[in-house]
Amino acid sequence: MYRFLFSSKWLGYFVLAAIFATGCVFLGRWQMDRRAETLAEINRVVTNYSATPIQFAAAKQQFQSLNPDKEWTQVELHGHYEVSDERVVRNRPLNGQPGYEVVVPFRLTSGEAVIVDRGWLPIGNNTPGHPDSIPAPPSGEATVVVRLQASEPNLDRGVVEGQLASIDLPSYAKELSYPIMTGAYGQLATESPAVQPMPAPFAMPSTDEGTHLSYSLQWFAFGVLMFVAFGYAAKQQARNARIDAEDEEEEIGATPRRKVPAPRKSKRDTDEDEEDAILDAQGY
Repeated sequence: MYRFLFSSKWLGYFVLAAIFATGCVFLGRWQMDRRAETLAEINRVVTNYSATPIQFAAAKQQFQSLNPDKEWTQVELHGHYEVSDERVVRNRPLNGQPGYEVVVPFRLTSGEAVIVDRGWLPIGNNTPGHPDSIPAPPSGEATVVVRLQASEPNLDRGVVEGQLASIDLPSYAKELSYPIMTGAYGQLATESPAVQPMPAPFAMPSTDEGTHLSYSLQWFAFGVLMFVAFGYAAKQQARNARIDAEDEEEEIGATPRRKVPAPRKSKRDTDEDEEDAILDAQGY
């Protein structure tokens, strides 16, 4: 009944179904991998974002080469800002609004220097390509709490003097007359003494894992449904073939048989019959 499945036509259908299902599995696994990455990021945020700040001595290695598991860790720093070397980072949106971020070297009392991202600034109205004003950090000695962030890639874009295309610490270091740690920078959490005005603070990163799980399940379901559709089509083909065979048999059984007419007997008159006919004609 299902011998047609071995025909070149149906084997081609099966290969197409297998290719489609393989693609669905690949996309489903890709969504699962993205979900795993998102869950790892959420775990880092939940674990590190609001944890008790650690001292610079315990975090020094992270500023030199950041362990991804230590991202968002709060670190307390003591020292002063090198305001003359601050930079504005271009193309930094916040809540869907274009703007800038302002980064400033922070020299610790121990002599090392790290970069602190003090916050976000809106697009300016006075001079195109520049914020209207850059709030000054506290002068003199200060205590700041920052959250660790990895150095960003070099975007290799031209910028005007005093601006950066990204927080690429090695490139930033080349513009300074003193060394800075280039493995990580600090995103400002608190600053003491407090000053006003301040750049807009950073929002807490989202802990929503998104739709990766539902998308992955949908792709896996599509892969299974392709084989279900193939099986249904094969079943319908077999059913139609069976119905056609039954109809053909009924037509053969319903055809009436032609009757063969009996052979006519030849009526050859005998001599006696001819004599009787002559006598009857003469009135005898």
